[in-house]
Amino acid sequence: MNRLKIASLAAGLAVLGGAGFLINGLPSTAQAADMTVYKSDSCGCCGGWVEHMRKAGYAIRIVSTDDLAPVKARFGVPQSLWSCHTAVVDGKVIEGHVPAAAVAAFLRAPGASRGIGVGGMPTGSPGMEAPGYAPERYDVMRFGDGAPARFMTFEGANPVRP
Repeated sequence: MNRLKIASLAAGLAVLGGAGFLINGLPSTAQAADMTVYKSDSCGCCGGWVEHMRKAGYAIRIVSTDDLAPVKARFGVPQSLWSCHTAVVDGKVIEGHVPAAAVAAFLRAPGASRGIGVGGMPTGSPGMEAPGYAPERYDVMRFGDGAPARFMTFEGANPVRP
């Protein structure tokens, strides 16, 4: 009788565990990924972008520096995409105010690209939100060998169809 209760309890726990797995699913790449962000301590918009990425599930390690040019050169970021911070996740480079949705899509299918980036600091992009100002439409660019090419288009942190 005691073995029957234990077996029933074990079976019940297995069913509940399986139900929990079905409800929650597998962890996403973002939930499992560690990201290193190179940025200046004094940059508020970089802090906003870091918080956006943390909310998306990334574990962030900050490397403080006021000289980002050598970092960008080391990771092969084209000058046309340079922004105020550079991140590395799963061996890929993320330059500037790239939304978490673009990072997740890129990490699922990076192809031969070295990274993605948003040149400048578009209004409304993650970390660049400005109350009272409409978010700009901007492109997240894929880069590696050859010229950068459009990867996704966004308005604020929301993807749009080009």
